[in-house]
Amino acid sequence: MSTSGITSSLLSQIAGSPSSLNQFVTDFNQLAEDLQSGNLSAAQEDYVTLSEDALNGVTSATASTSSSGLTATLLSDVTSSQSSETSFVSELNQLGSDLENGDLTSSQEDLLNLDSTALNAASTAGASSTTTSAATSSATTSANQAEIKQLVASVAEAMEFGDSSMVSTAMSQLASIASSPQGASALEQYSSSLSAGGSSGSISQLLQSSSGNTSSSSASILDAIA
Repeated sequence: MSTSGITSSLLSQIAGSPSSLNQFVTDFNQLAEDLQSGNLSAAQEDYVTLSEDALNGVTSATASTSSSGLTATLLSDVTSSQSSETSFVSELNQLGSDLENGDLTSSQEDLLNLDSTALNAASTAGASSTTTSAATSSATTSANQAEIKQLVASVAEAMEFGDSSMVSTAMSQLASIASSPQGASALEQYSSSLSAGGSSGSISQLLQSSSGNTSSSSASILDAIA
C-alpha cells in the first residue's frame, strides 16, 4: 500500500471544485463504510483511491454526496476554517499512516476524530450564520435536512464506538438547526448530560417526552426535531 499525503492547499482546491468535491466525499464515505465494518484490506485500498483521486483531480459520473457520513457541505465548512482544515488534514494523513501499518483499531479512532473535526467546523459555521434572514433560512431548509440526516448518522456511529464526546457535539449541532423548540431543548439536555459524564443511553427515550415518538429509527429522530 502506497499513499501520498494530502495538504491543506489540496483540500481547499478539492472543496472549490464541485466534481472533485463530490468524488472526494464518495471516496471518503466508502472508506468509512469499510472501516466501520472492520474490513482493513478494503479500507487500505479505499485510502489509496481517495489519495490518488485527490491528487489527480479525477472525476466520476457516478460520484455523489452521501446521505450519511461526510457531506460536501461539511467539507466546505472544514475548509472555511484554517484551524479545522489543518486538523482535518493532519487526522486524514494519520489515518493513512495507520492504515498503511495495518492498525485497524487506530484507523477507526482516526475516523472518529475526522468526524468530530468536521462536526465542530459545522457547529462554528452554523453559529456564524445565525443572523441569516428568514427568506434565506427558508431557502436552506433542504440543506438543513440533509445536514440533520448526516448528524443523526454520526451520532449513531459515535454511540456504536462509545464516543460520548462526539455524541455530545453532534447533539449540540442538531439542537442548533432543529426547528422544533421541544426537540432542540431535549437535544441540548442530552448534550449537556453527556458533557457532564452522563450515559449515552437511548436517543429515542430522551426525545420521547417532547415528541411522543417511541421509534428509535433515524426517521423518528428527524420527525422529533424537524
